[in-house]
Amino acid sequence: RCFPGSETGSLGAQIANIFMKEIVEKCEYGIDLHTGGGHRSNLPQIRACINDKETTRLAHAFGVPVIINSSLRDGSLREAADAIGIRTLLFEGGEALRYSEKVIRSGERGILNVMAAIGMISGDICMKQRKKEVFVANTSYWIRAPHSGSLIVKKKLGNRVTRGQLLGVISDPFGDGKIKVHAKKTGIIVGMTMLPLVNNGDALFHIANFDNSGEVEERVELFDEALEMRS
Repeated sequence: RCFPGSETGSLGAQIANIFMKEIVEKCEYGIDLHTGGGHRSNLPQIRACINDKETTRLAHAFGVPVIINSSLRDGSLREAADAIGIRTLLFEGGEALRYSEKVIRSGERGILNVMAAIGMISGDICMKQRKKEVFVANTSYWIRAPHSGSLIVKKKLGNRVTRGQLLGVISDPFGDGKIKVHAKKTGIIVGMTMLPLVNNGDALFHIANFDNSGEVEERVELFDEALEMRS
């Protein structure tokens, strides 16, 4: 959250300032690559402001099944780039400090798809998967731990969940005092904690809301299968 930075600010602000001047201001487009936060994993997804036609075109071109309509955050690279007319996609996938071949492959292929879409490389290098349907979520929500304890997860990334469905169970170290964690609305799990021990209030599951979540789950499964076949 240091962007666009300054020459005389904190170390982070100074680095952001140099990055903006030496790299961002010399670009026409950007792709910001992210993993999940500490001990959290994300389903490969694109976050973008889909009220801009060109940004929407590139988000679809990237080719992952899920796009989340995400507003710009103060101090973010995406906001600073947008302020000077540079359209930027935010790719989220995987877990910090962990390699995932499927996530890496989806990000690599998505970058090549966007490069082809803007004419940097010849087309159809990786464009076949892009022609399959991509789904946009306009809202999402986090399920937080109602109690501290040991979490047993009942769902995984990409699963469709319905309102009231069981997501996990929190108990004490001996398996007693079980507290069930349920989904609040129907959607797709796009992010989740990877820690077995949780504290009251910790973010557990990030669920994106779609009008057709059953189709999204099927598309995610097909996407995973395609990545497995390419490994």
